[in-house]
Amino acid sequence: MTQSFSNAANSRLERGKRALAEIDGEAGHKVIAALADIAPDFADYVFEFSFGDIYSRPGLDLRAREVATIAALAAMGNAAPQLKVHIEAGLNVGLSRAEITEILMQMAVYAGFPAALNGLFAAKEVFAARDMAA
Repeated sequence: MTQSFSNAANSRLERGKRALAEIDGEAGHKVIAALADIAPDFADYVFEFSFGDIYSRPGLDLRAREVATIAALAAMGNAAPQLKVHIEAGLNVGLSRAEITEILMQMAVYAGFPAALNGLFAAKEVFAARDMAA
């Protein structure tokens, strides 16, 4: 019984690592690496639950998942670092800059203008960084 649990946990971890690489690329790995010296187990939880279980579910494609994630993080109004990572992820999975801008503008209706503005400024930073790297 212990062996099958271990194999299931490893498959969740491996599935999560593959999903993170596909979705977030370098930005996601930087977040995970930043946890290494303070909470390495938490990094595994992020891999296993967020990416191995939730992002890997068949119900939505990665574009739809990133639309939801960008909207939720922008609406929170206090998650700019995570929002930037997921704006990057949105671009990685095929969202256009115009689509991301529209998602963030939509947040003005439901989360208020400050949340939308903060989201738009986060997107502006991500877009500028991508332009500089190109």
